[in-house]
Amino acid sequence: MSLFTVSSSPHIRSQESTSRIMLDVIIALMPAGIVSIWVYGARTLMVILVAIASAVLTELAVQKFMKKPVTISDLSAVVTGMLVAYNLPPSAPWWLPAIGSVIAIALVKQVFGGLGHNFMNPALAARAILLASWPVQMTDWVNPGADAVSTATPLALVKAGEVAGSSTQLPPLWDVFLKSAGGTIGEISSAALLLGAAYLLIRGVINWRIPATCIGTVFILTLLFKGTGLYGSFYELFLGGLILGAFFMATDYASSPVTPLGQIIMGVGCGILTVVIRNFGGYPEGVSYSILLMNVATPLIDKYTMPKIFGEVRKHG
Repeated sequence: MSLFTVSSSPHIRSQESTSRIMLDVIIALMPAGIVSIWVYGARTLMVILVAIASAVLTELAVQKFMKKPVTISDLSAVVTGMLVAYNLPPSAPWWLPAIGSVIAIALVKQVFGGLGHNFMNPALAARAILLASWPVQMTDWVNPGADAVSTATPLALVKAGEVAGSSTQLPPLWDVFLKSAGGTIGEISSAALLLGAAYLLIRGVINWRIPATCIGTVFILTLLFKGTGLYGSFYELFLGGLILGAFFMATDYASSPVTPLGQIIMGVGCGILTVVIRNFGGYPEGVSYSILLMNVATPLIDKYTMPKIFGEVRKHG
């Protein structure tokens, strides 16, 4: 064989397959799911299983109907189902994760061409539609424990004016980091999410740019403009869906920029929009909408951050 071989692209090949990458994401999401099941009970497991089953069956049905190759073995539908469930409250009725998964797979993923062609994160798009359609069921937060009474999330209390470290209504920072009170299934434990995120970073499934710049921007802006000090700024990092969104949804390959500079712009944009919505919007949480808005801006970001092709001639006129 000749030392110099001329062949068509691709010239660099990876041993990673789609199913291997998706399996890594499933493994990374499992710690948060286990903690949520432990805290909220078997109902949480039901929500997760219904979301996953609905996502897989919807993908199978849509691909059969459209006479496309069936790709449920790549595990991408399982990941979407898990993320749909992680964006729902533990008290969600069974039909809510089912509808959410149908929306995510059929409307956001398959209609636009399937895996790799969706212009926004399917799970977040489903969450936004569910929140607009069934706001009561989507914000029915329960307090962990046997009483399972409805409660306000710590993030809602912060938005209402409670200050971390000086309020008897807010749990301590360490408790919020390990096991938050109230919120969606995926928001239950920042520690569990960061454990999964570390696994993805070590495996090379995601890189640091989007998560680090997103979380860093939220921290700096909160420190500068909220006036709650270092403790309050750290406190808000572990509230709501910031960790879940930054590591597991803003990094979606299909709906995030491909260039290093574009990924940094994406992260900073998500962070700015999150702080703006949290502090000036109608909802206490802004992560979902910030990621969706930056998903829409991704083609424009890629256009202006893509490096020039070697030998490209500048256009005149």
